[in-house]
Amino acid sequence: MASSGSGYDLSSSTFSPDGRIFQVEYAAKAVENAGTALGIRCRDGVVLAVEKPLQTKMLVARTTGRRIHTVDEYAGVAITGFVSDGRQIVNRARDEASSYDETYGTKIPPKTLASRLSAYVHYFTLHGALRPFGASTLVAAYDPATKEHSLHMVEPSGVSYEYFGAAAGRGRQPARTEMEKLAINPKTAGQGDAEGELMTCEEGVKQLAKIIYTLHDESKDKPFELEMSWLSEKTGWKHKGVPLETIKEATEWAKKEIEEAEEESEDDEMEE
Repeated sequence: MASSGSGYDLSSSTFSPDGRIFQVEYAAKAVENAGTALGIRCRDGVVLAVEKPLQTKMLVARTTGRRIHTVDEYAGVAITGFVSDGRQIVNRARDEASSYDETYGTKIPPKTLASRLSAYVHYFTLHGALRPFGASTLVAAYDPATKEHSLHMVEPSGVSYEYFGAAAGRGRQPARTEMEKLAINPKTAGQGDAEGELMTCEEGVKQLAKIIYTLHDESKDKPFELEMSWLSEKTGWKHKGVPLETIKEATEWAKKEIEEAEEESEDDEMEE
């Protein structure tokens, strides 16, 4: 990136000679330095998980700085990056969902919600008096009209895509690599149009917990709280937090799997 003296990073409305908008790149960097946020689309729903770093031991974890929010009966979002920026996106999502329901008398479709949020985020990259949002947003939602569930991610630049598995934050790239190994994509899973063998939400909770604990380095990273939510057939397609007992069981399973994998790796090295 160019230095601050170059003059091309003083406004989000200014392009550099090579076609870059540095303010947007800086916003993306803020997200990369934050806790990892993950989402996967399973056979029977969508699961969200966020690594929420605990800044101090005096923090009351479960009541402060939530990263996952319900924005409508059948929609929820997970944020990572600057939490205060993310809250504004959450509020906008709630306004969009409420406005759509009042106007059309039906729940907002997932694609429409993601599209409107991306347009809102993009607006803040167009004016010199504004700055881009330093947060990425994962949107999990269900459409009662089409009976379909989906996962979208809105990035600081204002672009949004639909995913089988999405990741944002510090561990984005290795998390994506791990998610590609999971049975969440019908094509890569070799199932064609049949989703009978794809992962369920209950399995997804365990796998996301495993990915986050695998990426967490206790010697370098701060302690964290694992936040998780889902919307599935089991919840009546309503967005709800994963029960604490389920998260605890998933965490114990994940740590056990990681320990066994490390032991196998050590045994292999000794044999060589």
